[in-house]
Amino acid sequence: MSNRVVCREASHAGSWYTASGPQLNAQLEGWLSQVQSTKRPARAIIAPHAGYTYCGSCAAHAYKQVDPSITRRIFILGPSHHVPLSRCALSSVDIYRTPLYDLRIDQKIYGELWKTGMFERMSLQTDEDEHSIEMHLPYTAKAMESHKDEFTIIPVLVGALSESKEQEFGKLFSKYLADPSNLFVVSSDFCHWGQRFRYSYYDESQGEIYRSIEHLDKMGMSIIEQLDPVSFSNYLKKYHNTICGRHPIGVLLNAITELQKNGMNMSFSFLNYAQSSQCRSWQDSSVSYAAGALTVH
Repeated sequence: MSNRVVCREASHAGSWYTASGPQLNAQLEGWLSQVQSTKRPARAIIAPHAGYTYCGSCAAHAYKQVDPSITRRIFILGPSHHVPLSRCALSSVDIYRTPLYDLRIDQKIYGELWKTGMFERMSLQTDEDEHSIEMHLPYTAKAMESHKDEFTIIPVLVGALSESKEQEFGKLFSKYLADPSNLFVVSSDFCHWGQRFRYSYYDESQGEIYRSIEHLDKMGMSIIEQLDPVSFSNYLKKYHNTICGRHPIGVLLNAITELQKNGMNMSFSFLNYAQSSQCRSWQDSSVSYAAGALTVH
């Protein structure tokens, strides 16, 4: 085995967010400075993964709840947008680059996960094509900057899991979620509405289309807050809401359920909700974003 360190470049820098470190730092600082930390220390957060001009201010509500003084490992669970994947996949590199500083993958935890036989490896190409994990790296780096040499990341690409697989992975990750020095970042946008997303659910009783979308999203968000994976699955079956991170969210909910069985007391609250634009006609389209945090009592 060679000791060559393999890096994943910040492949979406310069398009989805600025490639300039100082500029990026100032943007993230600006968004974070406008937010209260009410749910600190978060054990898990759900936050969006769109371009920062769309969702940067929303994501700040989740990242403000991270306590860098106790966090030592950060699991980042993102959905796969480009490759069909029926399980979960681990990165094949050592370092994830960001314009702020490099993040180190925890090879010890990777080894433990790999040994379960439940994971596959993603190619470097798949890794660099995917934005769902990358969009959380600059925010992770920023939230952790006061302890930047003291933590590692565990990126996991989550496939289109069946309910029973979500349960299996939830069980597996629950022991990591139980540890206060671990943080879980769950990457998800909410409703993708419009012809380009082939989704146009509209409940006219809610008023304008964007109000119907908000009502639909908030129904899903309140089910997530109830921490019940079965209700969340039923909601998705009923409304088919295009929540792209539904599988990472399902894994988190199943991990929480596992810990609650063992008497752990937790609560999840959403702290912010936003839409990329307000849909008023069938020609319009929008993506919704939500940020929330899980605390352990």
